[in-house]
Amino acid sequence: MFGAIARRIFGTANDRVVKGLMKTVEAINAKEPEVEGLSDADLVARTDWLKGRLAKGETLDDILVDAFTTVREAAKRALGQRHYDVQLMGGLVLHQGRISEMRTGEGKTLVATLPVYLNALSGKGVHVVTVNDYLASRDAEWMAQVYRFLGLTVGVIVHDLDDAERRKAYACDVTYGTNNELGFDYLRDNMKYRLEDMVQRPFNFAIVDEVDSILIDEARTPLIISGPAEDGSAMYRAVDMLIPKLVESDYEKDEKARSVTFTEEGSEHVEELLREAGLLEEGNLYDSRNVTALHHATQGLRAHKLFDRDVHYMVRAGKVVIIDEFTGRAMDGRRFSEGLHQALEAKEGVEIKPENQTLASITFQNFFRMYPKLAGMTGTALTEAGEFAEIYGLEVVDIPTNRNLARKDYDDEVYRSAKEKYDAIVELIAECQARKQPVLVGTTSIEKSEYLAELLRKAKKIEPQVLNARYHEQEAFIVSQAGVPGAVTIATNMAGRGTDIQLGGNLDMRLLHELPEGASEEERAAKIEDLTKDIAAKKAQALEAGGLYVIGTERHESRRIDNQLRGRSGRQGDPGASKFFLSLEDDLMRIFGSDRMEGMLRKLGLEEGEAIVHPWINKALEKAQQKVEARNFDIRKNLLKFDDVMNDQRKVVYEQRRELMDAKDVQETVADMRHEIVENKVTAHMPPKAMPEEWDAKGLHDELGRLLGLDLPIVDWAEEEGIANEEILERVIKASDEKMAAKAAEYGPEVLRMVEKSLLLQILDSMWKEHLLHLEQLRQSIGLRSYAQRDPLNEYKSESFEMFQTMLSDLRERVTGVLCNIQLRMEEPPPPPPPEPQGQLVHEEPEAQVGGGGVPGVAAPMSARANTSPEDRDPNRPETWGKVSRNEACPCGSGKKYKHCHGLI
Repeated sequence: MFGAIARRIFGTANDRVVKGLMKTVEAINAKEPEVEGLSDADLVARTDWLKGRLAKGETLDDILVDAFTTVREAAKRALGQRHYDVQLMGGLVLHQGRISEMRTGEGKTLVATLPVYLNALSGKGVHVVTVNDYLASRDAEWMAQVYRFLGLTVGVIVHDLDDAERRKAYACDVTYGTNNELGFDYLRDNMKYRLEDMVQRPFNFAIVDEVDSILIDEARTPLIISGPAEDGSAMYRAVDMLIPKLVESDYEKDEKARSVTFTEEGSEHVEELLREAGLLEEGNLYDSRNVTALHHATQGLRAHKLFDRDVHYMVRAGKVVIIDEFTGRAMDGRRFSEGLHQALEAKEGVEIKPENQTLASITFQNFFRMYPKLAGMTGTALTEAGEFAEIYGLEVVDIPTNRNLARKDYDDEVYRSAKEKYDAIVELIAECQARKQPVLVGTTSIEKSEYLAELLRKAKKIEPQVLNARYHEQEAFIVSQAGVPGAVTIATNMAGRGTDIQLGGNLDMRLLHELPEGASEEERAAKIEDLTKDIAAKKAQALEAGGLYVIGTERHESRRIDNQLRGRSGRQGDPGASKFFLSLEDDLMRIFGSDRMEGMLRKLGLEEGEAIVHPWINKALEKAQQKVEARNFDIRKNLLKFDDVMNDQRKVVYEQRRELMDAKDVQETVADMRHEIVENKVTAHMPPKAMPEEWDAKGLHDELGRLLGLDLPIVDWAEEEGIANEEILERVIKASDEKMAAKAAEYGPEVLRMVEKSLLLQILDSMWKEHLLHLEQLRQSIGLRSYAQRDPLNEYKSESFEMFQTMLSDLRERVTGVLCNIQLRMEEPPPPPPPEPQGQLVHEEPEAQVGGGGVPGVAAPMSARANTSPEDRDPNRPETWGKVSRNEACPCGSGKKYKHCHGLI
């Protein structure tokens, strides 16, 4: 109670922040007349003037007022748009590295130009992150008019760019791109073998649009670059035929936790089915030798019992495509992990693509926390303010609207059955259309949006526009025209759509679709005049009908998704309305305790077709949603704790790779590795405190022969009187150094340095890939430690640290062994590649190269080259010579020894 009284007297913490921003806004407004009188050339010159002030030691905060004033004037001249005071506030919040919550239609895209311009003046680059390629391209093209007017360069990162185009885009002052593309480029850069091949430069400042969608909803799934593993499609198909034979008592399904497991009876039944199909070896399903069969059976069960077609995935062009549960978009190119995608492909009878093995991965949480300065903007962030603060250290500031909100938000209507609910929705849509009021209907799946569309066609002869993953290409146009009088638009979620619903329609979109190609300036001007009049008339009609009516067909688990839908109505002070319709058969109601409510409704005597409407229902639903959100946050936080362990190791490996690539040569590094390995081997076979007769000299001789390719008289050395193991260690190190010096003399120091660097990077990548696989396997099984009263996270930390140390030790040994035993020879230069075909570039994920197969200009070790009889060798074709001894006559017929002819390095 005292808190409520204090808020009334002193205002909330958010009110105080907003009040503090007003001083800076007033300072910017005071300078506006000064820049209004400048010529275009003088306005552009301010960019160099501001950069000069930074160079002299002023900070970004020192030049903020002048920079914001410059951008506001440039936007007026380039776009015909002037930043409102509330937009200046939003820009200030973003520059401070916080989240700016601004309602839909308040112009967040324009707001970003203020902090982007200011921070780009440092020359370190600014990234603006959006949720899809369309928005990245649209915003870059649209706002580039402001940036280029002021002399800044603008780049955009979309899916089908090659490395040169990406490098150029990242080198720009301002770079627009999607979270996926930026994250994958980071991973790909850390798989490159030369610094000059990398496309990104060090991170500086990022502004994330739809920050809640990207940093919370999408952050549950890590970014993974993977390479193909063995093909197991036959096993998936075989198991898929068995799953339909299971009965309900064979498995337990928990929809809250989204999990399904075999019961004891089910395990026995599955074992029996697998044995009959010849898929199970001896023993039961849970024997270690049958782990593959268990894995396939579990994923087959999940595919059939947890995942529904057109809800969680869709089949398009013979492929299983994931549907994003938050935006309803088709996620082309993304696949479920751990064999689930293959199980779904088997279920749907389409081609089963091979499983992939992780080569590199990172979570969005850890990716975006690498930016020294991070900010975000969205219409709905306050509900997740706690998570933003705890995970990212980001504070949310609620920016007031430019005009007061005039939308009416009605209480939810709750019906007993889904049929009654849909009947009520259809009736309301028909009423709205009769008075020419535009309607936006939000659904939670493709299936439900198409079901409702069919209902409208049959019952009321209404033809709605349907926006879901099937019609992704027409998305922007469909959304932009949803405010036309009488329009009925059904959308599968509205998060991050990025296009405002303007009453009367959108001029730019209509021009794009109605203006013929090659139209003259006169025709364009005439068309704009006609369309402007038409849109103004339609807007007046829509306003008179009550503005946009938003209808929710059910409540989502997250309040933010509901608020995003609701926020599409009532932009910039327009009238509007919103209402949610629910039934006891909805997922949220069914999963979270509808049994008691149904009993209560029966006691109240609720008849068919009647609804219960009360503010208490809204509060109860909000509390249910808060519980789900809190639970989801705990899941994300727990996953992040595990990923943080791997992230620390990832940072070490990637930093080491970068240092290795940056180094002129790695001779000193590989020498240190060699010396450490030698010291470990000598210490293991000749412990310092052991007597000479206790030494394992023969074992050390064999080990050094395998590892270093040296035949040293270790046994004789060990029998020398008074010799210590330190002296033997020195002799072995000296012999190994001499061997490497001889290799450098034989092949040339430059070639050997290049081979050392390339092999070190390739072996590091190979072992890091193996380490990721082992970490994933550890992570899947570590939960069982809780049965022994041990904390799985602490167990994971200690074991993963030991595994990392083992990986580094194995790396040193493998690098030493390969370099000491490798034999090199130069290949003839390959013929020039054929010219690249013209057309669309296909962007493929790189695969890690392992072993010695990727050293440019160097042949494989001699031991790997096949012997070829002299009569089968063609003197003019070196590829037919096979293995040639260095002292043998050169097969080319010159009469010289091979090592002095084609074998010369």
